[in-house]
Amino acid sequence: MNEFIQFSVKILPRLWEGMQLTLALTATSAIFGTLMGLLIALMRISKNRILTAIAAGYVTLFRGTPLLLQIVFFYMALPQMGITLPAFPTAAIALSLNSGAYIGEIIRAGVQSIDKGQMEAARSLGMSYGLAMRRVVVPQTYRRLLPPMVNEFAALTKDTSLASAVSILELMKISQQFVSSTFKVAQTFVWTAVGYLIVTVALTSLAGYLEKKLEARE
Repeated sequence: MNEFIQFSVKILPRLWEGMQLTLALTATSAIFGTLMGLLIALMRISKNRILTAIAAGYVTLFRGTPLLLQIVFFYMALPQMGITLPAFPTAAIALSLNSGAYIGEIIRAGVQSIDKGQMEAARSLGMSYGLAMRRVVVPQTYRRLLPPMVNEFAALTKDTSLASAVSILELMKISQQFVSSTFKVAQTFVWTAVGYLIVTVALTSLAGYLEKKLEARE
């Protein structure tokens, strides 16, 4: 027991450094992934067949191929195209694009779940399609989008562990280094699992709080 405490005192500061990078990668990818997802969702529900086809192809590509492959592809392919980026932004690009495909489908499903009569009523009042989406349809999707969006962000947090494949010193990579140097597999990965659990439970709790707030406002 004493040995475990001593090891914990040694490993926790290093894992915290990795956790900070994990959170930064998650936040960056969540922001840009949400923006990309919103764009893809609007393209998917557009009446323009070309935009719809492009969005459908994007979703199929990024949902149909492994995220690890996407991260490694961007890390190794971009330099061959003359684009040299550090590992962190490269991984963030791959994670954002991948997350954008899933978030796009979440938003599309949420928007399409709203009664079509809402859009028809807004259009009958003289609103343009875009204005009706912004003022009438999208605001009604918040509560429906919250649970699946939180699930996606929680999954994104765990998916950042794949960035260790391109040597980013996030939580998983630092854990692997500790295992290689100390051979204490169980102790290291127990604390690593605790770190991921803290983040996912915090996200779930935040979602529950926001959901209650929205219910109270309604």
